[in-house]
Amino acid sequence: MAPMILVLNGPNLNLLGRRDPKVYGGDTLADIEAACVRGAAGLGVGVEFRQTNSEGRLVEWIQQAQADFAAIVINAGAYTHTSVAVLDALLACGVPIVEVHLSNIHQREEFRHHSYVSKAAHGMICGFAGHGYELALEAVARMLETGNADKE
Repeated sequence: MAPMILVLNGPNLNLLGRRDPKVYGGDTLADIEAACVRGAAGLGVGVEFRQTNSEGRLVEWIQQAQADFAAIVINAGAYTHTSVAVLDALLACGVPIVEVHLSNIHQREEFRHHSYVSKAAHGMICGFAGHGYELALEAVARMLETGNADKE
């Protein structure tokens, strides 16, 4: 059975395609999910997409990931910049993590330059709109394939 990758999406990502397309691109979250499902098949992994506007739900999903998933790709949305709870859950989850952002957070408002998620992530991909998710899946698949999933 192919390793399963959990793709987590935080607040307001359900609004993609309608919310500020100049910043976030024109793809909906469903469009991004469909592209990732197609791409994952070619990488020999499976994906499960989830989205929530609730910080607590996001933390619960992260905590449960170790039992059912080989890795996490996460776009925590605004919780990236505010949530120590998400960071703590990621640090404890025990699976490889890749952080993804649709926009280049380092070219945006100052408060978006800091990421709590980065402290737990193996790497970050930002600024490539929806394609960033596919790049994150490629990175995770390579880490799993080579056994290079330990943070150094």
